Amino acid sequence: MKYNFDEIIPRRGTNSYKWDSAKEEEVLPMWVADMDFRTAPPVIEALRKRVEHGIFGYTRVPPAYYEAVVDWFSHRHSWQIEPDWILYTSGVVPALSAVIKALTVPGDCILVQTPVYNCFFSSIRNNGCEIVSNPLLYGNDTYQIDFDDLERKVADPKVKLLLLCNPHNPAGRVWTRPELVRIGEICLQNNVRVIADEIHCELVYPGHTYIPFASISDEFLANSVTCISPSKAFNLAGLQIANIVSVDEEVRKKIDRAININEVCDVNPFGVEALMAAYKEGEEWLEELKHYLLHNYNYLRIYFQEHLPHLTVTLLEGTYLVWVDCRALQQSSEEIAGRLLEKEKLWVNEGSLYGEAGEGFIRINIACPRELLKEGLDRLRRALKR
Repeated sequence: MKYNFDEIIPRRGTNSYKWDSAKEEEVLPMWVADMDFRTAPPVIEALRKRVEHGIFGYTRVPPAYYEAVVDWFSHRHSWQIEPDWILYTSGVVPALSAVIKALTVPGDCILVQTPVYNCFFSSIRNNGCEIVSNPLLYGNDTYQIDFDDLERKVADPKVKLLLLCNPHNPAGRVWTRPELVRIGEICLQNNVRVIADEIHCELVYPGHTYIPFASISDEFLANSVTCISPSKAFNLAGLQIANIVSVDEEVRKKIDRAININEVCDVNPFGVEALMAAYKEGEEWLEELKHYLLHNYNYLRIYFQEHLPHLTVTLLEGTYLVWVDCRALQQSSEEIAGRLLEKEKLWVNEGSLYGEAGEGFIRINIACPRELLKEGLDRLRRALKR
């Protein structure tokens, strides 16, 4: 491989949220969703040039930024976005919160498909809305959508939005075209708008294809808002950059107003430069990253089969977040995660963070050099064997 993803880069002492949140230096963090790899060299070079300029005032987002987004999604995902459909903001979570503020009123209901990214819950509650759960169906080491339940839930006139996680965190699913079509048709029939969080869209493995929900048809495009960012694929979360895509001018005006109300309307110069460099020159690095992550996942699966066969690793189609069924331990997710941290200084996410449907599961971040992955798995095995 051209890029060295085996290199261990010390992050403790860099004010890393992932590494410096633990008080004890012995803690190995495999929780929050950022990677322990340097970003693509073209991104680093673009940022270096920007730093050398030495002045970091208020930033104007140039036409080249929009062109980079448009060209990337056209080239990689056959989705033709127009530049004026794009609103920039500081992250996908602020984007989701702004979209909810723009398109609902307090007391409205918003549907989520649990277990799901925990910030969905806070974004809904913070806007005074109510959560309606459409739990995913777990079986054969993977998840499916309960469409009968979905049809019942969205028929409630109080349900205004469906938050779609595509690819899905933490279930690891990359929704297929037939699944997305059925979701879209059900929502159209019930006047429910789809808000698609597609932040993990680049991290999809062979045999699976990310399909932008809004790219499927003009009707779906008109009835959806999509939130995207290079932050997960290129490890840029700290640079605070994301985009909201909507074809509907009136919807965009409402969202733009909400972005300003929430004070997430300004982005920094480094996020702008990083996005352009990633989308223009980062594809080769990204493909090697995906290859490395897939090998990490396969290593983990074999490790569990050999050492922890009573626990089930969910099939991973996309993301670098592995979802493990630990219900055989007959302990709560919080107890399991607490045990790992206390006994072996291994920090993972308890599944209950992602809703009731996540109880009994844990989430493991495998976006790290293989040596750290091996160490983490050894710690996990020792803690659970005791």
